[in-house]
Amino acid sequence: MVTVKWIGHACFEIKSSVTVVTDPHDGVSLGLKPPQSKADIVLISHGHYDHADGLPLVRKDDTVVLKEFTGEKDIKGVHVKGIRTFHDTSKGAQRGVNVIYLFTVDGVRFLHLGDLGHVLGSDIVEAVKPVDVLFVPVGGTYTLDHSGATKIYNDIKPRITIPMHYKISGLNLPLSSVDTFLAGKAEARRLGVNFLEISKGTLPETGEIIALSV
Repeated sequence: MVTVKWIGHACFEIKSSVTVVTDPHDGVSLGLKPPQSKADIVLISHGHYDHADGLPLVRKDDTVVLKEFTGEKDIKGVHVKGIRTFHDTSKGAQRGVNVIYLFTVDGVRFLHLGDLGHVLGSDIVEAVKPVDVLFVPVGGTYTLDHSGATKIYNDIKPRITIPMHYKISGLNLPLSSVDTFLAGKAEARRLGVNFLEISKGTLPETGEIIALSV
């Protein structure tokens, strides 16, 4: 069983026998609670403060940190693949590079899109399939908005999609809410908790969108 916990923004704890933390913020600079996790592996999509400044909070002496890593690597039983993308629609001219991470924990394939600022080309879509759990930014301004996120969702067809990087209580960034992304999608549901327990055998047959709470 893998427990997925949302720590706000693009930061998640994916925990089984190994703990993976994605894009750790420090909490205070965003108006959110700081992460309490201690990670075996930290995946950082890019170096902006709201995705990287929480590293000292989640790091242990033996933590392996991948920052803007491209390529493939096996770490503590987790296979990680980093693919170079961009933080904008201008090939990084405005906001730089963004790395998306495909990683497998206990047989479950996760894809974290970081601060992706453009829709994915068919080459990348085919390279990451199949995806069991997709973490996709939906709040616009600095990343994909609801329409871009919906296109990626439709192209990749993950078993579970978890929206991230949108306006929540306390967050001091000018992002849109998750409502527009969820609107009109009958497969979408909101959970009143910040975590989800999944395993390869319990994944839904048809895609579900699950909005977590913090």
